[in-house]
Amino acid sequence: MNIMKRVAILSLSLVAAVGFSYNGIASAATSGKIVVAGSTALLPLTQQAAKEFKKINPKVSVSVSGSSSIAGPQSVSKGAATIGAVDWDATKEVPGFKAFTDLKAHKVAAIPFATIVNKANPVKNLTTKQLQDIYAGKITNWKEVGGNDAQIVVVNRKHGSGTRVNYQMKALDGAAFMTKGENYKEVGKSGEMVTAVDTNPNALGYVDFAYVKGNIKAVDFNGVAATTENVIKGTYKVWSYGYLVTKGDPTGADAEFIKYIQSGKFQNGSLTKLKFIPIDKMK
Repeated sequence: MNIMKRVAILSLSLVAAVGFSYNGIASAATSGKIVVAGSTALLPLTQQAAKEFKKINPKVSVSVSGSSSIAGPQSVSKGAATIGAVDWDATKEVPGFKAFTDLKAHKVAAIPFATIVNKANPVKNLTTKQLQDIYAGKITNWKEVGGNDAQIVVVNRKHGSGTRVNYQMKALDGAAFMTKGENYKEVGKSGEMVTAVDTNPNALGYVDFAYVKGNIKAVDFNGVAATTENVIKGTYKVWSYGYLVTKGDPTGADAEFIKYIQSGKFQNGSLTKLKFIPIDKMK
């Protein structure tokens, strides 16, 4: 056997021994069960990652669901999920939520959020003050902010939503939401928010960029367009990091799944196409 054939056989043996590689990250996840629960903002990302990961590791079972960010760390703490998706670092306290000190957080993406209206709505820009007054019930008609003479239907996410937490902190500068009203409604998931705005020309809501499509549009915030480029430049402020949380250090298939999402292949590929931002692009 010549030297070149020996090298080729050794190389193949090495790949077989350590599994596939994601930009130099070896995968040993040839079997196992991954259960991801939590954030609907991160759901497009975790669903796409699951599809790609299962193609590479066909013996690994990956189940992904989304309800709210708080369900992510809660499910992991209770043992109902192996990985929790959450729109804030759940190991630290944020307004309204305790710290899950038994968990470990893994940063996987920057999530940009947009204020959304129906495409039939002529409004193109809203300021912090205008949004504060709309969500407080002080501004009730679109004509007060340059739109049609029509009552604003205010759509909010329910308590426990990471999108709600970040939107309140970043877009409303911490101002309180109203809790009831004739034209106020709350929805549980990002998809439900999209449906509410998509089907009502007078609705106002918010989602992360991955959901801005179809019959909805993102409006500018304080005169700055809602684009990933502006988030990276630092001019568009309504964004947060997204995390996957585990019970202590992840092992086996869970560890390899998180490594895959953090790999350059996924960060600069599917993650970017879904309008999330690679973590290494944020200063």
